[in-house]
Amino acid sequence: MRSLHSETHLVSRIGWLRAAVLGANDGIVSTASLIVGVAASAAGSSEILIVGIAGLVAGAMSMAAGIGALVGTAV
Repeated sequence: MRSLHSETHLVSRIGWLRAAVLGANDGIVSTASLIVGVAASAAGSSEILIVGIAGLVAGAMSMAAGIGALVGTAV
């Protein structure tokens, strides 16, 4: 069957962008909810900052472990 037009589409290669957007959204929501929860407990600004940084590091480590496990099983 002949193609109706000669344009090439890259839809099959866009999966990384979808994963990046969804991952960033998940990280933002998780970190923001953690910070809001700690801030609601009348904690000081230094405690809120420490919890925010710890949440970012924990989220990054979790994503890295997940990607590592995914790549390790795909080989």
